[in-house]
Amino acid sequence: MSAVPAKYQGLRSFAFGDGPGLADELLGLVIKGAKTATCSTEDEPNTSTPGEQWIVLDGRGTPACVIETTEVTYRRFPEVDAAFAYEEGEGDRSLDYWRSAHRTYFDRQGKFREDMMLMCERFRLVEVF
Repeated sequence: MSAVPAKYQGLRSFAFGDGPGLADELLGLVIKGAKTATCSTEDEPNTSTPGEQWIVLDGRGTPACVIETTEVTYRRFPEVDAAFAYEEGEGDRSLDYWRSAHRTYFDRQGKFREDMMLMCERFRLVEVF
């Protein structure tokens, strides 16, 4: 298990996605530098503010790195643009891929609506443990 350095003790933590496999896949993209953005439904409890740091967990719940929120905006699903989709770093990084993958993801959670509001967050990688 990775030890969390003392300077990060007390930070909130989370894992990307909705299962161990997706958590590991998305964490890998963060560590490689491909993923610098994420989104969630506006009603999720993990809302963030610019400057806030988070510990990112892998699929087994082990702390893996720290990210820092740089920007938070709210957009409806169809308002997410190609630049944000690219920064999410998933698949071929296209807007078409983003829409398909996120529709599937939010459908699994029973939350998808064409006009749903999303919290769109950009972040930077601070440290890998």
